[in-house]
Amino acid sequence: MRRLALPTIAAIVLALVPGTSSAAEGPARLVLQGKGWGHGHGMSQYGAQGAALHGLNHRQILRFYYPGTRWGRAGGKVRVLISADTTADVVVRDRAGLKVRSLGNGMTVDLRKARPAARAWRITAASPTRSLVSWKGRSGGWQRLRTVKGDAQFQATGPITLVTPSGSVAYRGALRSATVKPGRKARDTVNVVSLENYLRGVVPAEVIAGAWRPAALRAQSVAARTYAAYERQHPLARHYQLCDTAQCQVYTGTSNEHPRTDAAIERTRAAVLTHRGRPAFTQFSSSNGGWTSAGAFPYLSAKKDPYDAMPSNPNHTWRHVVRATAIEAAWPALGDFRRITVLRRDGHGAWGGRVDRVRVVGSRGSTTVSGDTFRSYLGLKSNWFRAR
Repeated sequence: MRRLALPTIAAIVLALVPGTSSAAEGPARLVLQGKGWGHGHGMSQYGAQGAALHGLNHRQILRFYYPGTRWGRAGGKVRVLISADTTADVVVRDRAGLKVRSLGNGMTVDLRKARPAARAWRITAASPTRSLVSWKGRSGGWQRLRTVKGDAQFQATGPITLVTPSGSVAYRGALRSATVKPGRKARDTVNVVSLENYLRGVVPAEVIAGAWRPAALRAQSVAARTYAAYERQHPLARHYQLCDTAQCQVYTGTSNEHPRTDAAIERTRAAVLTHRGRPAFTQFSSSNGGWTSAGAFPYLSAKKDPYDAMPSNPNHTWRHVVRATAIEAAWPALGDFRRITVLRRDGHGAWGGRVDRVRVVGSRGSTTVSGDTFRSYLGLKSNWFRAR
């Protein structure tokens, strides 16, 4: 949704804090005061906790942050890219009940029966249309078990421990060696997991599981389930639907599972929010600073949020010092940093709201960028800021 331009604040110049440099050389740093952390669309996670502290239940919290949505149900599985596994193979530790399944013909092999002495298992691409399954014993060194048709995946009744270059993490569901592009040998590691078990690895990574009220945890569970159901209908790639980072939702497998978030997920089992009969795009962020920001759908509207300013919210307001050298490194063609001018805000909240457009001026020229770009380049928590 397009934000409103406000001509009355179209040329607010951010005050620059001089350092040791002379005025002719430009300011040495810029001190910014800001509000919120994230894009501000939809639910504020700290706001949900604040609303719960005010006595709202999870349905009331979700109605406030996603007005106009309806209740529905979703189940099934999701396919999640595991970003930590940067290698072309899938390596897992041996465990009871571990099997490998061919996606080409459905053939399944019980690996513990096939090689009782195995300590680890691996799937690699034997060709663009076949997968090689190997095993490793106590003595080390990979040994061939067999090739199978098409892509392949490890599966078991319980969590499977994936070995990645950065460490080991256990995942529920199946760990798939998935072809990136037909006719090529490149593979990605994809976790194929039920929607409910996926949430067990998402919700505790997105909230403070041990301290937040049940209503806030339930609201997060429904928002995360709905978001995943929406992304499943709008997949990121042919071979997976979601990623495991903050670009989608943070997903950490079984490593952060918590009984309180498990209970919230179970209490709201299969519940999602819908718009026109389909899962809604239930975006959320840590804190909105006191105002939600308008998104791409009517239920992602801009409005004042009385719940975000809860005492334990560290992101409701913030302070950030940007050195001139950081700005010069972000836009080197501009030369020495001189000043920044805010050209447009969205008109919602203090200081005229979030920054839509900002001009960065240097000794050799200037450039106009979005508030989101400025935020990203300089590591700000949000695009709602002013100079102090």
